[in-house]
Amino acid sequence: MKLKHRIAYYIFGLTLGFFLVAFIFNKRGQDFCYLPNCRVLKDFKTKGLTISKEAQAKINEKWVTMEDIKNSLENGNVDFSKSNKLNPGGGKIYVIETITAKNEPVIFEIINHTDRAILKDIKKQ
Repeated sequence: MKLKHRIAYYIFGLTLGFFLVAFIFNKRGQDFCYLPNCRVLKDFKTKGLTISKEAQAKINEKWVTMEDIKNSLENGNVDFSKSNKLNPGGGKIYVIETITAKNEPVIFEIINHTDRAILKDIKKQ
């Protein structure tokens, strides 16, 4: 058998196997979340988010909503150059940059503890 036929069979088998595995794992509710941004946001979602008094005051001003916060945990971008710094009260501070439903850029500061996550502050950019 020629080399190019072997390579073609290999690529065909590899592609078929990939789709078979993707089809099986897709039914089980698995998702691809191995990148750092995705892992941090998934960690916040699984722990649940507690809102501090400072953040609640900003939410009460009505320029940011709870829906914006939920969307930021799905589609936000973690700024790792400003994140993963120790908080004086314990935990680490993470900075998430996102856009509200009104297309206004905002920054969420979240303190990540081992057992909980606290929305510390919300800032306009």
